[in-house]
Amino acid sequence: MEYDQPSFRGTIISHVAAVGLTLLLTALLFSVRFERPQPPPRIPSIGVANPTPAPAPAPAPSPIEEAELDAFDAAAPVVALASPPSEDALKELDPEERQNVVVYAAVNKSVVNITTEAENQGFFGEETSTGTGSGFVTDKRGHILTNFHVVQGADTVRATLFDGSAHAAKVVGVDASNDVALLQIDAPADKLIPVTFGDSSRLLVGQKIMAIGNPFGLERTLTTGIVSSLDRSLKAKNGRMIRGIIQTDAAINPGNSGGPLLNTKGQVIGMNTAIISPVGQSAGVSFAVPINSIARILQPLIEHGRVVRADLGVTRFYATDEGLLVLALAEGGPAEQAGIRPIQVKVERVGPGFVRRSLDPDSADLIVAVDHKRVKTLDELMTEVEKHQPGQSARITVVRDGKPMDVVVQLGKS
Repeated sequence: MEYDQPSFRGTIISHVAAVGLTLLLTALLFSVRFERPQPPPRIPSIGVANPTPAPAPAPAPSPIEEAELDAFDAAAPVVALASPPSEDALKELDPEERQNVVVYAAVNKSVVNITTEAENQGFFGEETSTGTGSGFVTDKRGHILTNFHVVQGADTVRATLFDGSAHAAKVVGVDASNDVALLQIDAPADKLIPVTFGDSSRLLVGQKIMAIGNPFGLERTLTTGIVSSLDRSLKAKNGRMIRGIIQTDAAINPGNSGGPLLNTKGQVIGMNTAIISPVGQSAGVSFAVPINSIARILQPLIEHGRVVRADLGVTRFYATDEGLLVLALAEGGPAEQAGIRPIQVKVERVGPGFVRRSLDPDSADLIVAVDHKRVKTLDELMTEVEKHQPGQSARITVVRDGKPMDVVVQLGKS
């Protein structure tokens, strides 16, 4: 096949010229677009404590830019209100709204956002897992209360205060039996706004409550509700039952754990702990540990890093319908010293040179009461024993050889 050389060369030249012209026009078009001045980004400033002079107003953004800026604002940390709302602003509210606003303004600076990191061995090596929760400041020394399950297994813990400052937090003490952890941060005293404790024993079903926390990382979010029920029981991470739990219908979501539950005076009456939900989000059933239970263990956590509880000295039980069969005792412990009998091994000769060993349930004491209060489960027994202080005496009722009898035990500590 033969080509006409002049016409072929002309075609090539015309194509090259067309491509060059297209590139030139494209470059001119984009140079004009790049040189168009852009409006400066809007900085979110929701009640900044120390406001700076406002910049000159920027040109109105386009609809697309406005949506992007709104998304940026939603993800930005919320800075706490610098001062309570004015009386003029409150006059426009109904009594319930006024109450919500006043309580939030008084307490929100006490709530902190807690973030955790933990290194785990994954399929491809070490992996970092993160978690979030809430907490609240209890004193000017930097102590913060939160849930044990928020910081359990964490390698690093950080607490972010109302002004946006983040601080490394040290776990001072934990009490898994109440799902409580005490943290401490090194922060200026004027940045630490302690909460006020209320009296959870005075709560009534139907009473209005409020919760402040960091659901899904949205800092210092307020939700409201009522006390739905009292004296619920909730199983802690270590298997023990937390008693006296407060049930509410306030919206509690992941990230709320460890935040304060408040009465209408702004006093803390509980710590938000758990929800019941098939989807892992608020379904109107949430639970809080009563503040009276937490207040009792706060000082031991500060001083000892754990809660020192009275101990009976029985290490193994077998639960029956009638009570708790004693299987093993701590050597030299309170129960052994008091004469409580554990189960014994029965040896029987079954033939020449053969013996059979078996446990003899009739040889063991069956614990049925503590200080004349009936107990049938390990949790009931521990609850009654731990009402005492280490060193105090408890009257343990046992069934021995088919007859009830009382054994006085001077309790140890655990």
